[in-house]
Amino acid sequence: MDATTRQPAVAGVFYPKQRPELESTLYSLVPEEAAHHELLACISPHAGYIYSGRVAGQLFAHLTIPGRVIVLGPNHTGVGARVAVAPHACWDTPLGEQPVDAEFARRLVDAFPGAEFDPHAHLREHSIEVQLPFLMRRRPDLRVVPVVVKHLSLAECLDLGKVLAELISGLDEPVGIVASSDMSHYQPDETARTLDHLAIDAVLARDPAGLFETVHREGISMCGVIPATVALSAANDLGAVDAHLVAYATSGDVSGDYSAVVGYAGVCIHR
Repeated sequence: MDATTRQPAVAGVFYPKQRPELESTLYSLVPEEAAHHELLACISPHAGYIYSGRVAGQLFAHLTIPGRVIVLGPNHTGVGARVAVAPHACWDTPLGEQPVDAEFARRLVDAFPGAEFDPHAHLREHSIEVQLPFLMRRRPDLRVVPVVVKHLSLAECLDLGKVLAELISGLDEPVGIVASSDMSHYQPDETARTLDHLAIDAVLARDPAGLFETVHREGISMCGVIPATVALSAANDLGAVDAHLVAYATSGDVSGDYSAVVGYAGVCIHR
Protein backbone atom coordinates (compact mmCIF):
# COMPACT_ATOMS: atom_id res chain seq x y z
CA MET A 1 0.00 0.00 0.00
CA ASP A 2 1.04 3.58 -0.65
CA ALA A 3 0.89 5.63 2.56
CA THR A 4 -0.05 8.82 0.78
CA THR A 5 -3.10 11.05 1.04
CA ARG A 6 -5.65 11.13 -1.75
CA GLN A 7 -6.44 14.76 -2.54
CA PRO A 8 -9.99 15.95 -3.36
CA ALA A 9 -10.82 16.01 -7.06
CA VAL A 10 -14.23 17.72 -7.08
CA ALA A 11 -14.30 19.90 -3.95
CA GLY A 12 -15.53 23.31 -5.01
CA VAL A 13 -17.36 21.77 -7.98
CA PHE A 14 -19.68 19.04 -6.70
CA TYR A 15 -19.74 20.35 -3.11
CA PRO A 16 -18.28 23.29 -1.15
CA LYS A 17 -14.50 23.44 -0.83
CA GLN A 18 -14.34 25.41 2.40
CA ARG A 19 -15.14 23.65 5.67
CA PRO A 20 -17.60 26.22 7.11
CA GLU A 21 -19.66 26.29 3.91
CA LEU A 22 -19.62 22.49 3.62
CA GLU A 23 -20.67 22.07 7.23
CA SER A 24 -23.53 24.52 6.70
CA THR A 25 -24.58 22.69 3.53
CA LEU A 26 -24.56 19.30 5.28
CA TYR A 27 -26.54 20.76 8.17
CA SER A 28 -29.23 21.84 5.71
CA LEU A 29 -29.24 18.54 3.77
CA VAL A 30 -29.10 15.95 6.57
CA PRO A 31 -32.23 16.19 8.73
CA GLU A 32 -31.79 15.95 12.48
CA GLU A 33 -33.89 12.90 13.16
CA ALA A 34 -33.55 9.51 14.82
CA ALA A 35 -31.96 6.96 12.50
CA HIS A 36 -34.22 4.04 11.68
CA HIS A 37 -31.65 1.41 10.66
CA GLU A 38 -27.98 0.62 11.14
CA LEU A 39 -26.28 0.73 7.77
CA LEU A 40 -25.99 -2.76 6.30
CA ALA A 41 -26.06 -1.61 2.67
CA CYS A 42 -27.49 1.34 0.79
CA ILE A 43 -27.52 3.00 -2.61
CA SER A 44 -26.72 6.71 -2.57
CA PRO A 45 -26.48 9.26 -5.43
CA HIS A 46 -23.25 11.05 -6.27
CA ALA A 47 -24.13 14.15 -8.31
CA GLY A 48 -23.45 17.72 -7.26
CA TYR A 49 -25.06 18.40 -3.91
CA ILE A 50 -27.36 21.03 -5.40
CA TYR A 51 -29.01 18.25 -7.40
CA SER A 52 -28.72 15.01 -5.43
CA GLY A 53 -27.73 16.23 -1.98
CA ARG A 54 -31.27 16.28 -0.64
CA VAL A 55 -31.79 12.62 -1.53
CA ALA A 56 -28.42 11.61 -0.09
CA GLY A 57 -29.04 13.66 3.04
CA GLN A 58 -32.40 12.02 3.70
CA LEU A 59 -30.83 8.60 3.19
CA PHE A 60 -27.91 9.16 5.58
CA ALA A 61 -30.16 10.75 8.20
CA HIS A 62 -32.13 7.50 8.04
CA LEU A 63 -29.05 5.43 8.94
CA THR A 64 -26.81 4.77 11.91
CA ILE A 65 -23.30 4.49 10.48
CA PRO A 66 -20.97 1.76 11.82
CA GLY A 67 -17.28 2.42 12.42
CA ARG A 68 -16.24 0.74 9.14
CA VAL A 69 -17.83 1.40 5.75
CA ILE A 70 -16.96 0.01 2.33
CA VAL A 71 -17.77 2.58 -0.36
CA LEU A 72 -18.21 1.07 -3.82
CA GLY A 73 -18.19 3.47 -6.75
CA PRO A 74 -18.38 3.13 -10.54
CA ASN A 75 -15.38 4.05 -12.63
CA HIS A 76 -16.41 7.05 -14.74
CA THR A 77 -12.89 7.82 -15.99
CA GLY A 78 -12.01 4.38 -17.37
CA VAL A 79 -8.60 4.56 -15.71
CA GLY A 80 -7.05 1.81 -13.63
CA ALA A 81 -7.84 -1.70 -12.46
CA ARG A 82 -11.23 -3.37 -12.86
CA VAL A 83 -11.57 -3.64 -9.07
CA ALA A 84 -9.42 -0.80 -7.75
CA VAL A 85 -8.95 -0.68 -3.99
CA ALA A 86 -7.65 2.62 -2.64
CA PRO A 87 -4.05 2.22 -1.43
CA HIS A 88 -4.00 5.47 0.51
CA ALA A 89 -3.56 5.97 4.24
CA CYS A 90 -6.33 8.55 4.18
CA TRP A 91 -8.43 10.80 1.95
CA ASP A 92 -8.25 14.53 2.46
CA THR A 93 -11.60 16.34 2.64
CA PRO A 94 -12.71 19.86 3.60
CA LEU A 95 -13.86 18.31 6.90
CA GLY A 96 -10.41 16.88 7.61
CA GLU A 97 -8.62 13.65 6.85
CA GLN A 98 -10.72 10.50 6.42
CA PRO A 99 -8.72 7.38 7.41
CA VAL A 100 -8.74 4.33 5.14
CA ASP A 101 -9.13 0.91 6.75
CA ALA A 102 -5.84 -0.51 5.49
CA GLU A 103 -6.32 -3.89 7.16
CA PHE A 104 -9.66 -4.61 5.48
CA ALA A 105 -8.37 -3.24 2.18
CA ARG A 106 -5.46 -5.69 2.26
CA ARG A 107 -7.77 -8.59 3.07
CA LEU A 108 -9.98 -7.70 0.12
CA VAL A 109 -7.07 -7.55 -2.33
CA ASP A 110 -5.82 -10.90 -1.05
CA ALA A 111 -9.26 -12.53 -1.18
CA PHE A 112 -10.69 -11.42 -4.54
CA PRO A 113 -8.85 -12.28 -7.77
CA GLY A 114 -8.57 -9.17 -9.89
CA ALA A 115 -8.74 -6.71 -6.99
CA GLU A 116 -5.68 -4.46 -6.95
CA PHE A 117 -4.34 -1.55 -4.98
CA ASP A 118 -4.56 1.20 -7.59
CA PRO A 119 -4.39 4.94 -6.90
CA HIS A 120 -4.92 5.88 -10.56
CA ALA A 121 -8.56 4.76 -10.68
CA HIS A 122 -9.30 7.05 -7.71
CA LEU A 123 -7.32 10.09 -8.81
CA ARG A 124 -10.13 11.93 -10.66
CA GLU A 125 -13.11 9.75 -9.77
CA HIS A 126 -15.92 11.58 -7.93
CA SER A 127 -18.37 8.79 -7.08
CA ILE A 128 -16.75 7.88 -3.74
CA GLU A 129 -15.45 11.32 -2.81
CA VAL A 130 -18.90 12.92 -2.70
CA GLN A 131 -20.17 10.29 -0.24
CA LEU A 132 -17.52 10.95 2.39
CA PRO A 133 -18.79 14.27 3.83
CA PHE A 134 -22.21 12.72 4.46
CA LEU A 135 -20.63 9.71 6.18
CA MET A 136 -18.27 11.90 8.19
CA ARG A 137 -21.14 14.07 9.39
CA ARG A 138 -22.94 10.99 10.67
CA ARG A 139 -19.84 9.18 12.02
CA PRO A 140 -16.74 11.33 12.72
CA ASP A 141 -14.58 8.35 13.82
CA LEU A 142 -15.20 6.47 10.59
CA ARG A 143 -12.79 4.22 8.65
CA VAL A 144 -13.55 3.62 4.99
CA VAL A 145 -12.54 1.19 2.25
CA PRO A 146 -12.91 2.98 -1.11
CA VAL A 147 -13.30 0.60 -4.06
CA VAL A 148 -13.86 1.71 -7.67
CA VAL A 149 -15.18 -0.93 -10.07
CA LYS A 150 -15.40 -1.08 -13.84
CA HIS A 151 -17.99 -3.19 -15.64
CA LEU A 152 -18.07 -6.73 -14.22
CA SER A 153 -20.11 -9.71 -15.32
CA LEU A 154 -23.05 -10.75 -13.18
CA ALA A 155 -21.07 -13.75 -11.91
CA GLU A 156 -18.18 -11.46 -10.92
CA CYS A 157 -20.56 -9.09 -9.12
CA LEU A 158 -22.06 -11.96 -7.14
CA ASP A 159 -18.62 -13.36 -6.34
CA LEU A 160 -17.32 -9.98 -5.14
CA GLY A 161 -20.41 -9.58 -2.98
CA LYS A 162 -19.83 -13.04 -1.50
CA VAL A 163 -16.18 -12.23 -0.73
CA LEU A 164 -17.15 -8.96 0.96
CA ALA A 165 -19.79 -10.75 3.06
CA GLU A 166 -17.28 -13.41 4.11
CA LEU A 167 -14.71 -10.79 5.12
CA ILE A 168 -17.31 -8.81 7.05
CA SER A 169 -18.65 -11.92 8.78
CA GLY A 170 -15.13 -12.66 10.04
CA LEU A 171 -14.99 -9.41 11.99
CA ASP A 172 -16.25 -8.74 15.49
CA GLU A 173 -17.80 -5.39 14.59
CA PRO A 174 -20.40 -4.30 12.02
CA VAL A 175 -19.39 -3.03 8.59
CA GLY A 176 -21.64 -1.06 6.26
CA ILE A 177 -21.63 -0.91 2.47
CA VAL A 178 -22.46 2.19 0.41
CA ALA A 179 -23.04 1.69 -3.32
CA SER A 180 -22.63 5.02 -5.11
CA SER A 181 -24.94 5.44 -8.10
CA ASP A 182 -27.08 7.88 -9.99
CA MET A 183 -30.01 6.51 -11.98
CA SER A 184 -31.16 7.39 -15.53
CA HIS A 185 -29.14 10.04 -17.35
CA TYR A 186 -30.53 12.70 -19.71
CA GLN A 187 -33.96 11.24 -20.30
CA PRO A 188 -37.28 13.13 -20.24
CA ASP A 189 -38.46 13.22 -16.64
CA GLU A 190 -41.40 10.88 -17.15
CA THR A 191 -39.23 8.34 -18.96
CA ALA A 192 -36.50 8.54 -16.34
CA ARG A 193 -38.96 7.94 -13.51
CA THR A 194 -40.48 4.94 -15.28
CA LEU A 195 -37.11 3.35 -16.05
CA ASP A 196 -35.64 4.14 -12.65
CA HIS A 197 -38.48 2.48 -10.82
CA LEU A 198 -37.94 -0.71 -12.81
CA ALA A 199 -34.42 -0.80 -11.39
CA ILE A 200 -35.56 0.32 -7.94
CA ASP A 201 -38.17 -2.47 -7.85
CA ALA A 202 -35.39 -5.03 -8.36
CA VAL A 203 -33.40 -3.46 -5.53
CA LEU A 204 -36.43 -3.49 -3.24
CA ALA A 205 -36.85 -7.19 -4.06
CA ARG A 206 -33.21 -7.63 -2.98
CA ASP A 207 -32.55 -9.30 -6.32
CA PRO A 208 -29.02 -8.55 -7.56
CA ALA A 209 -29.40 -10.63 -10.71
CA GLY A 210 -32.75 -9.00 -11.42
CA LEU A 211 -31.22 -5.54 -11.04
CA PHE A 212 -28.28 -6.35 -13.30
CA GLU A 213 -30.49 -7.93 -15.96
CA THR A 214 -33.20 -5.24 -15.83
CA VAL A 215 -30.73 -2.40 -16.25
CA HIS A 216 -29.03 -4.08 -19.20
CA ARG A 217 -32.24 -5.30 -20.86
CA GLU A 218 -34.05 -1.96 -20.57
CA GLY A 219 -31.02 0.18 -21.41
CA ILE A 220 -31.21 2.06 -18.09
CA SER A 221 -28.22 4.39 -17.77
CA MET A 222 -27.69 3.65 -14.06
CA CYS A 223 -23.98 4.34 -13.78
CA GLY A 224 -23.53 2.45 -10.50
CA VAL A 225 -25.38 -0.73 -11.39
CA ILE A 226 -22.21 -2.77 -10.75
CA PRO A 227 -21.61 -1.37 -7.23
CA ALA A 228 -25.32 -1.76 -6.47
CA THR A 229 -25.38 -5.38 -7.67
CA VAL A 230 -22.31 -6.17 -5.57
CA ALA A 231 -23.83 -4.47 -2.51
CA LEU A 232 -27.09 -6.40 -2.86
CA SER A 233 -25.21 -9.68 -3.19
CA ALA A 234 -23.21 -8.97 -0.04
CA ALA A 235 -26.25 -7.74 1.91
CA ASN A 236 -28.21 -10.89 1.11
CA ASP A 237 -25.33 -13.07 2.33
CA LEU A 238 -25.17 -10.95 5.48
CA GLY A 239 -28.84 -11.58 6.29
CA ALA A 240 -30.75 -8.68 4.71
CA VAL A 241 -34.48 -9.09 5.16
CA ASP A 242 -35.93 -5.91 3.69
CA ALA A 243 -35.23 -2.86 1.55
CA HIS A 244 -37.08 0.39 1.05
CA LEU A 245 -36.84 3.59 -0.93
CA VAL A 246 -36.01 6.50 1.37
CA ALA A 247 -36.07 9.24 -1.26
CA TYR A 248 -36.20 9.77 -5.02
CA ALA A 249 -35.88 12.88 -7.17
CA THR A 250 -34.64 14.04 -10.54
CA SER A 251 -32.49 17.00 -11.49
CA GLY A 252 -35.62 18.58 -12.95
CA ASP A 253 -36.97 19.02 -9.43
CA VAL A 254 -34.13 21.50 -8.88
CA SER A 255 -33.51 23.00 -12.32
CA GLY A 256 -37.12 23.11 -13.52
CA ASP A 257 -35.95 21.58 -16.80
CA TYR A 258 -37.75 18.26 -17.20
CA SER A 259 -36.70 17.67 -20.81
CA ALA A 260 -33.46 15.82 -19.96
CA VAL A 261 -32.95 14.83 -16.33
CA VAL A 262 -30.78 12.63 -14.13
CA GLY A 263 -32.49 10.45 -11.54
CA TYR A 264 -31.40 10.04 -7.92
CA ALA A 265 -32.48 7.32 -5.49
CA GLY A 266 -31.64 6.70 -1.85
CA VAL A 267 -32.31 3.07 -0.92
CA CYS A 268 -31.75 1.33 2.40
CA ILE A 269 -31.18 -2.46 2.56
CA HIS A 270 -31.33 -3.76 6.11
CA ARG A 271 -31.68 -6.73 8.41
